[in-house]
Amino acid sequence: MHATEHFDVVIVGGGPAGATAATDLARGGHSVLLLERAFRIKPCGGAIPPRLIEDFDIPQHLLVARISAARMVSPANERVDMPVGDTYVGMVDRDVFDPWLRKRAAEAGATVRTATFKDLEYRDDGTVCVTYLDKDTVGERRQVVARAVIGADGARSRVAARCVPGGEKVRTVFAYHEIVESPAANDGADFDPQRCDVWYQGRLSPDFYAWVFPHGDKTSIGVGSEQKGFSAPDSVAKLRADVGLAEARTVRREGAPIPLKPLKRWDDGRNVLLAGDAAGVVAPASGEGIYYAMVGGRLAGEAVAQFLATGDARVLRRARKRFMREHGRVFFILGMMQRFWYTTDKRREKFVKICKDPDVQYLTWQAYTQKKLQRARPVAHVRIFFKDVAHLLGFAR
Repeated sequence: MHATEHFDVVIVGGGPAGATAATDLARGGHSVLLLERAFRIKPCGGAIPPRLIEDFDIPQHLLVARISAARMVSPANERVDMPVGDTYVGMVDRDVFDPWLRKRAAEAGATVRTATFKDLEYRDDGTVCVTYLDKDTVGERRQVVARAVIGADGARSRVAARCVPGGEKVRTVFAYHEIVESPAANDGADFDPQRCDVWYQGRLSPDFYAWVFPHGDKTSIGVGSEQKGFSAPDSVAKLRADVGLAEARTVRREGAPIPLKPLKRWDDGRNVLLAGDAAGVVAPASGEGIYYAMVGGRLAGEAVAQFLATGDARVLRRARKRFMREHGRVFFILGMMQRFWYTTDKRREKFVKICKDPDVQYLTWQAYTQKKLQRARPVAHVRIFFKDVAHLLGFAR
């Protein structure tokens, strides 16, 4: 065992949440150790909204595609195009995006190590001793002492299970995708390099959706489901055949659990705080996680900085309170949408038809790109409400 090191903060997990918290805390003058396993890439469509690019200073060279429309595909194969309008949706590859975020954290002053978190022990002096296996060497067992810990280690967070009440009780959707080479423009595939396709069909997913998301010279083809016994690889194989990409070269395959809703508590009341998937901040219905992970990481960093300055563990609660105040309503609405519209193909068919509506399209993209519910067009909200009721009652065709 090496001599014990001391840091202000140890962050477990170097994805968008952990790397963002590490960057912000290091820029604030705190000593930070960021531990990242770095042996797998999370399955992810890779979409990021303009607000993320602006709020987190993401350089344009990381965008591998700019999406101008989404296409919704119903169980009856009806296609509904939803143009983004006067903006775009950025696409990133996680195998490039995440390492860049960690590199930025290191440049800000954080110490970044490839390591696996093993355990955490509370010490009598109010600090925490973190044990990890250092993969930058030969898997040596090391310990560090920190004043605070941020757990950003994924949907089945070991930090959450160890420290936060209820942290081990996380409902998840299992997500799986295959990264394939994008087809040439003239090869006959049902594919547009500037369009994200979302498939709402029970044969592909009984309770979520499948997708085809362009990433420049590569494409993510994936699916999610909470149902046990569901074969995600079989579903992706069907989708690849449907869109004419069955023979496209597969670059890599990835699968992982994705949380369904935010945990009711993110801190341990002492000096540990959760962020990102560990806190459950993936949007229901859409599965969007990168933006919310980075927001959660930033809020966690701010709360921990306040804790380091005051020693008052109550300030750790502010991360969740601030997140839910800003985004809780959206999560609630999306959760209701998923529970209702994704349950049967009959409802999925109606859901896709609703997406034809110009008001729905405008408000959806405004909410997605700006990350806030639009109140500037109350008449549009009223029209959508009555149209939804008509679809539910079977009056709309």
